[in-house]
Amino acid sequence: MLTIDRLCELDMAYAPVEFLVREASQDWEVREAHALRRAVFCIEQGIFVGDDIDAVDRHAQLLVAMSCYGGMPDQVVGTVRIHRAHPGVDDGIWWGSRLAVHPSFRSQGHLGATLIRLAVSRAHALGCDTFLAHVQQQNVPLFQRLNWATHTELTLHGRPHSRMQADLAHYPPCHDPVSGFVTRARVSTAVPT
Repeated sequence: MLTIDRLCELDMAYAPVEFLVREASQDWEVREAHALRRAVFCIEQGIFVGDDIDAVDRHAQLLVAMSCYGGMPDQVVGTVRIHRAHPGVDDGIWWGSRLAVHPSFRSQGHLGATLIRLAVSRAHALGCDTFLAHVQQQNVPLFQRLNWATHTELTLHGRPHSRMQADLAHYPPCHDPVSGFVTRARVSTAVPT
């Protein structure tokens, strides 16, 4: 049986120094992002059965956070997708969805925030006037710290969510999503025992 910890082939003591957050540009990045989403949304959270792929994936842009080994992307450890509210219609309304970070890398803290930053900044560069997301309730404080406002509370897939909107003034347009952002690992001050 596939478990969430088996998605990571690296030794659990391995700690990457930096992460590359960008638009998925290679087939392996897309495959690993979808596998991570299945692990988080189907296995860990039990929101979907079997797979979380839906019609939105046909037109969404997939963004990934990858750990780097020797300066090169090594494995997908986070993902999010962005998409127009109405495919083929340039009304300026965009959504972010399926934000997922591998549990072994959640302690980095900044990976989810960096994925959110690239998601909104990329959509902003593509003509976004309004960027929205349905955010699981436990993640609302993170989004609030990143200059998002709550519009309404609702239940989706049996879980409490908030419909939130990003303040685009805090997200300058990103015109080069394949280069994306490089972020450094947090330095731990803990002493090994």
